[in-house]
Amino acid sequence: MENWVIRTIKKEDNQSVAKLIRAVFDEMEIPKVGTAYEDPYLDLMFEEYNKPKSVYFVVENEGEIVGCAGIAPLENGDPAICELQKMYFLPKTRGLGIGSKMMEQCLQAAKDFGFEKCYIETMPFMHAAQKLYVKSGFQYLDEPMGCTGHCSCPVWMLKDL
Repeated sequence: MENWVIRTIKKEDNQSVAKLIRAVFDEMEIPKVGTAYEDPYLDLMFEEYNKPKSVYFVVENEGEIVGCAGIAPLENGDPAICELQKMYFLPKTRGLGIGSKMMEQCLQAAKDFGFEKCYIETMPFMHAAQKLYVKSGFQYLDEPMGCTGHCSCPVWMLKDL
């Protein structure tokens, strides 16, 4: 895949981003209860991330949204900790290094916002994602942080920024 770019989300991307996230949930058979799938703002990502110390990025390829991820303060957590949120990619984007570039962009934004640590929750069967997180410096935790509402995500990781 050529001619892809990472950029911040626009209001007109909302429908495409929600569709992409739901498609990945269906493809990977990720539980829909107790996960990001249930988040009430899934169809309003631009508005949700248009807040202080928050940003959401999309990967665009020839007018199509093919990946996404964001940074926001950890819900009900230490204000020095952010969360890497809703990082999903269509199958055709995987294995091309785009996830690594997205991770770099998100972690740089987190540092620019002044966060000291970055938290993430994921699923145990998402091995490729976990490999990327470990490669990026995330370490496994024994328990969740904050109160994200994602009780079906039993893998928790943290990185010092």
